[in-house]
Amino acid sequence: MPFTGKLLPNKKKGTYSCAACGQMIFASDKKFDSQSGWPSFYDVISSDSVELVTDDSHFMHRIEALCPSCGSHLGHVFDDGPEPTGKRYCINSASLRFGEDE
Repeated sequence: MPFTGKLLPNKKKGTYSCAACGQMIFASDKKFDSQSGWPSFYDVISSDSVELVTDDSHFMHRIEALCPSCGSHLGHVFDDGPEPTGKRYCINSASLRFGEDE
């Protein structure tokens, strides 16, 4: 449910990983407030940090973001994010674990 995830308001420096397997996915410096109700990022840690697949469920065409290590659903990717990528990785808080930088 939007605006209820514990990682939405998180502004600490650190790394966001897959909650199921620990695969590192996002760095906190790529997180932004998209006003969508879900944690949003404009880029991944590396090009192999997520697997992108077509999702035509619920009468919509979207791009689903999956963990490349365990296949867990992370969220969806949209083309309305900020520069430099123009991407918005709209991710479910429940799919992420956060590790604060020391």
